[in-house]
Amino acid sequence: MKTARKTARSAWRLSALGAALAFATLAQAQETKPAEQPLERLPYTPSLDLSAMDRSADPCEDLYQYACGGWNKNNPIPDDQARWSVYAKAANDNQRYLWGILAKLAEPAAAGETRTESQTKIGDYFAACMDETAVAQKGLAALKPLMDRINGLKDKSELPFVLAALHQNTHNGRFFFSFGAGQDFADSTRQIAFAGTGGLSLPERDYYLKTDAKSRELRAKFQAHVARTFELLGDPAPKAAAQARLVLAVETALAKASLSVVDKRDPYKSFHRFNGKQLQALIPDFDFAAYQSAQDLAPQNEFNVSEPAFYKALAQQWKRLSVADLRTMLRWQLASSMSPYLGPDFVNENFAFFSNTLHGVPKQQARWKKCVTLVDGQLGEALGQEFVARNFSPELKAATQRMTEQIEVEMGKSIRALPWMSEDTKKRALEKLHSIVNKVGYPDQWRDYGRFTVLRGDFVGNVMRGQAFERHRDLAKIGQPLDRGEWGMTPQTVNAYYNAQMNDINFPAGVLQPPLYDAKMDDAPNYGNTGGTIGHELVHGFDDEGRQFDAKGNLKDWWTKKDAKAFEQRAACVSKQYAQYKVIDDIRINSKLTLGEDLADLGGLVLAWAAWQTQIAGKQLPAADGLTPEQRFFVGFAQWDCSDTRPEAARVHAATDPHSPGRYRINGVAVNMPEFEKAFACKPGQAMVKPAAERCKVW
Repeated sequence: MKTARKTARSAWRLSALGAALAFATLAQAQETKPAEQPLERLPYTPSLDLSAMDRSADPCEDLYQYACGGWNKNNPIPDDQARWSVYAKAANDNQRYLWGILAKLAEPAAAGETRTESQTKIGDYFAACMDETAVAQKGLAALKPLMDRINGLKDKSELPFVLAALHQNTHNGRFFFSFGAGQDFADSTRQIAFAGTGGLSLPERDYYLKTDAKSRELRAKFQAHVARTFELLGDPAPKAAAQARLVLAVETALAKASLSVVDKRDPYKSFHRFNGKQLQALIPDFDFAAYQSAQDLAPQNEFNVSEPAFYKALAQQWKRLSVADLRTMLRWQLASSMSPYLGPDFVNENFAFFSNTLHGVPKQQARWKKCVTLVDGQLGEALGQEFVARNFSPELKAATQRMTEQIEVEMGKSIRALPWMSEDTKKRALEKLHSIVNKVGYPDQWRDYGRFTVLRGDFVGNVMRGQAFERHRDLAKIGQPLDRGEWGMTPQTVNAYYNAQMNDINFPAGVLQPPLYDAKMDDAPNYGNTGGTIGHELVHGFDDEGRQFDAKGNLKDWWTKKDAKAFEQRAACVSKQYAQYKVIDDIRINSKLTLGEDLADLGGLVLAWAAWQTQIAGKQLPAADGLTPEQRFFVGFAQWDCSDTRPEAARVHAATDPHSPGRYRINGVAVNMPEFEKAFACKPGQAMVKPAAERCKVW
């Protein structure tokens, strides 16, 4: 994904459950002040915003401050956010606009007005979500059928059936492991069963394993949160405390067997073909065939097991734990995953730890934000039709496609001119480039939600039925040919991504609006901003991960050893540069984690610059607003990531996010481009000037 240029590079990194993309941030129910109002139209902010600049700063010392100093001053982080940025603000404006649409569709139809089936579904879903009184009155009743299944677990042989029910109706990955469909790494045209990891509540494995004072303190707070959640379920405090200790111990054992965030970036470390007997041997006391059958899935004989060591550790835990312990773990996993949708006590407790303690967010979000996010997550393409019809013209789509094609032409030129790449590898690189499919705006065929039953007075039931709908849709893909027309984001998303196994680039309509793409603005900032984004996604096909997939999306080494070494040497320049940047306190960027994004940021802007030069060839462009066209290009680029982050969130970001902080995504790119140095007449010795021999460049 690409929230603030977050990118999902391949299907094995994309969640099989689209609705789950939103779930981690939904523990929010109170109004912010001043209260926001729904919008009837999207607000306009230019793609080069003069008020966002700090002209007292010297761009040759700090381009980011020069371009974004005013924005950060005028846009403090809202109380309900962990991070705030141009992208986040645009996404918030989109939400307010969608709020306006949904609020109208949620009202009983006026005389003579009719709603389509899709409009009725999204309107009724939103209305049910907004009825907080009804949600509070129902309390835990909505979870009773699943809690009864857990409490009825009397023998470990019943675990496959209980887990199947939980996976079908709630969050797949929260219950010990995840299971769904995925593209075969060896043959991207096929979809097979993927058995993945799960069961961890904290952001990643090192939160359980690090021994520094902050980590120990955070684990103690997590354990206290787990205990309080058990108390909300009705357990007495001493029992709740003991159960919390068990939860932490089990999750720690699973964390020890999990790959690190850096290892997860290596697709070969997640590529393990198993047949049914081999998978069963990993977890001998768990009937995996019965688990599949309980979900109306014929037992498969082909699996990709992302982390076999995790499954061995999971089997050990299941063998060690008593049936009562298993019930405790499942009760925690159910309560934690569903807390954001329950009454205020559960919502508040979930927020207190996962948002306030973990990310430093002081105030919960407004209820309407939660509800818009949920509609987007579970009925996203139905909502997308409403957004696209109002905001995405054929002309806008054509302009974006034209810019994308220009940048792809420049990538072809770059590949052909590379002095370090052999002709054989160039041939395969060009084959991959020319095979990329560009998806712009919205899918060619909208998703059919006919099997998703929405009831106006049953919010939690809608959430679970939405999960069951998506679960059924996902499992039905197993054994079927790949649908290359499917999107991994909804059209209204302020984001974009490249998928290495699909070998496609996806630009939703939501990211092609001001201030990110501005049809009223001259080409310079648009190429710096949206052009840089297009180039960024394109380069992901050739970054340290993406380059391991061929033109058809298969995990296959198509590089000569000499060329691969030459690439790694150039990539190491970028990695070394970013490893010097400090995130917060004494924490520096984990440049092995961020390498793919850092390569894409740099290569993407190099391509955007080349495409812009082609676009303006032969034209005499005047200065505007005290900036030359070249300066406007770089300021437009820099302003895409004007941003700020709370200290707590910055620490989580440094540990888990494959993207560098905004300041370094801007300055770290520009410092490697002689075009920037020339545009602002920078002098040797200034902070944004690198000696030519030290500049990094791959593509």
